[in-house]
This record gives sequence, structure tokens and C-alpha cells, in this order.
Amino acid sequence: MSHDHGPSPDQYDWPFRIGIALNIGFVVVEVVFGLLSDSLALLADAGHNLSDVLGLFLAAGAYYLMRRKPTQRHTYGWRASSILAALANALILLIAVGAIAWEAIRRFGEPASVASTTIIWVAAVGTVVNGVSAALFVRGRKEDLNIRGAFMHMAADAGVSLGVVVAGFAIQATGWTWLDPAVSLAIAAVILITTWSLLRESFHLAMAGVPSEIDLPAVREYLQELPGVEAVHDLHVWAMSTTESALTAHLVKPDSEGDDELLAGASEALHERFGIDHSTIQWERSEDAGCQTSCE
Repeated sequence: MSHDHGPSPDQYDWPFRIGIALNIGFVVVEVVFGLLSDSLALLADAGHNLSDVLGLFLAAGAYYLMRRKPTQRHTYGWRASSILAALANALILLIAVGAIAWEAIRRFGEPASVASTTIIWVAAVGTVVNGVSAALFVRGRKEDLNIRGAFMHMAADAGVSLGVVVAGFAIQATGWTWLDPAVSLAIAAVILITTWSLLRESFHLAMAGVPSEIDLPAVREYLQELPGVEAVHDLHVWAMSTTESALTAHLVKPDSEGDDELLAGASEALHERFGIDHSTIQWERSEDAGCQTSCE
């Protein structure tokens, strides 16, 4: 058996703190001016940004927990918290989508005047705030689903805020107050689109699915071609966190010669070639060993 415990970087501690502080401040600004201007677009976006603050708190908490050392009660530590945080973020956003869409549809039947100048200025500030927040997480979005969730929230909000600016100018030019709930529906659509992949992948990982970046047939083929290996049984690969994966496998190898060297080389190759951080391999000396119940 071999276990490779890589370092746990802390380069996103300050980005989370800055992002949370910026978004809390902006939520307050949006609520105040949304009430003063009677703008559903601003209040809806404030609610969404409030959910983003909660999402950032969840992501930050998981980022901290996944770096805690293993204990006798949690032998893998708290790594899986990052998967749960990503899943929770996706669910929170879906709830926000429903609330925004429901209120926007209601507002179509009860239109209200909107202070479009206020919308423009507040949304312009939101574009900057969310753009800066997204930039804090742009580097880690490809390696960590938890970080990607934070990035997707902020990047989508920056685009939505820019759309609100455009709608504000349109209301000034045309007087069409229905553009306000229309923008709210657009906000809901953007959130739904950007959240779906996060929901699908986080749920997949929460159900111990094979991470999308790992080619399971290629892993099986590699193990099958190891010197002296005649068969591969009970091969399992799952995500321990949003950045780490694990593997267990039974390898049929009748001859025990070179087991230690082969195991060390296989563990290193699984890490370097497939990104599998923790591998546990059990030798079997015959095709039937360990296969009384089921074998793959």
C-alpha cells in the first residue's frame, strides 16, 4: 500500500477574506439603493449576492477544513467538506434562481417606476466589485471545484451587473419599466446556466463518482500491463476532496518477486500520469482470490 500526502497550500486564504468583505459591502449598498429606487433588479441581485456571501463562507470554511490533519476518527481528515461545500453552493444558487424568477414574473403584472440612474451607478459598482472578486479565484478555477464555484459566482455576477447597467440606460431612453423584471429573469437564467455544471459535478463527486479528469479505462489498462499482473479486480477511484482522489485495486500477480519495487513505481505513475493522490493496491496470488462475491 502507498499513500502520497501532498502539501495543502493556503494561497486562497486572503482572496476569500477580501471577496467576502467586498461582497458584504456591496450587498448593503444594493439593498439601500434598491429600496430607495424601488428596483426589483437591484433587490434581486442583492439577494443573489447575499447567497454568494454565504457561498464564499462555505467555500472558505471547506478550504480550511480540508487542510486539517487526519485524526483517529477522521482518518482522511475533512477533505470531503470541499465537495459538500460545492454541492451546497449549487443548491443555494438554484433556490435563489427560483425566488428571483417568481418575483420577476409577479412584477410583470404589477410594474413599478424605477430610478434608472440609481440602477446604473450601483450596478456599475457591482461590475467592478464582482470582477475584482472573480479575479481573486481565476488561477485556481481549473484545479479545484470548490474554488471554481467561487469564481463562477463572481464572474456571473460581474456579467449580470453589467447587464443591469445596460438595462438602466435602456429604461432611461425608452421608459419601459418592464425591462426591470426582464433583467431579473435574465439574472435567473445566467445563474441557472452557470450553476448547472457545478451542481452536476459536485453531486457526482459526493456520490463517490470517478473525477471527470481521470480516465478509468486508461488506469485499468495501465495496471493490467504491469509486469507479472494477470488481472485487475475491484478497481475503484473516487474523489476525497475537490483536489484529491484515491484508488483501491486488487491485482492478480501469482509471482511475488519484485512486489515492493512494482508497487512503488505504480503508485508514483498513478500520481504523475493520472493525478491519483492516494493509492491502495492489494496483491492476489490467484485469479479466484478475493473474488467470492464480485469481481470486475
